[in-house]
Amino acid sequence: MTKDELCEALNYVNASREERYKMARTIEENHHFIPLLIEIMKDDIDPISCKASWVLEYVANQNLYLILQHIDPFITSLKFITLESSIRPVSKICQLIVLNEFSKKNSKETKILTRQHLTTITESAFEWLLGEHKVAPKAYSMTTLLILGDHISWIHPELQLILQQNYQNGSAAYKARARRTLKKLEKNHPSK
Repeated sequence: MTKDELCEALNYVNASREERYKMARTIEENHHFIPLLIEIMKDDIDPISCKASWVLEYVANQNLYLILQHIDPFITSLKFITLESSIRPVSKICQLIVLNEFSKKNSKETKILTRQHLTTITESAFEWLLGEHKVAPKAYSMTTLLILGDHISWIHPELQLILQQNYQNGSAAYKARARRTLKKLEKNHPSK
């Protein structure tokens, strides 16, 4: 399947779980299409790039290893993604990648993220947290940054400051997630 053929197939995907699932199964069975899917997502063209990111998220939820095999192009694509309907699934994939990387089950030998990968994910997560985005990418970014902050010392103080500054203007859902994140930060780094 060529990139154009994959784009054509993505045209039939809608936001329903059933349609995303069908396409995700096709990708899982033909995982050599993942680089093409990432490329389509990176093109940042509405609506096809959004559909590619939806499918990629579904694949990541089912088998993150398939995405990890293509970590470099995925991480490189982050700076090109501007469509709100792509940012939500991509921020979720970043959360899954970071959770996997720093899982207690993941041994040092199986860690794959480089310093540059971590820097790019951190920059993207802060951008999504600070930007004019919906609550979901902000929530995923809070979790991603909370985990990264356990390994990169400057992140937690910055995250705490941002959440405290933006708390009053946030939606009810934003405030709930911010409260939870601030509580975890306080527990891990109590005030002296």
